[in-house]
Amino acid sequence: MAGLPGLKTLKIKTGTCKRVHKELKSYEKEVERESAKTASMRENGADQFDLKQQENVLVESRMMVPDCRKRLEAAVADLEALIAEVEDDEAMLETAELQAAKEVLADVKPCIS
Repeated sequence: MAGLPGLKTLKIKTGTCKRVHKELKSYEKEVERESAKTASMRENGADQFDLKQQENVLVESRMMVPDCRKRLEAAVADLEALIAEVEDDEAMLETAELQAAKEVLADVKPCIS
């Protein structure tokens, strides 16, 4: 089974989807954290300079989310195309790698819809 063409590519593309999905979740959590921190600083009457710096951090965090989402969409499209390609191969249908790829897609796709 290890000699099947496309198996390594399938593993790589599955890993890419998982990694970019994890990265997106991380950025989304960072935006939540930084938003809360900014709101707290406003409520507590923080120094204007400090507040401005915090707002800049929040803006930068927010900018990362759309970029990461776009990379995730591309990774999902690549993985879907590869799955469609390898499903024609009977030997590939039984591989754990194909099952793992399909599971990752099922987990990740709701995040980009």
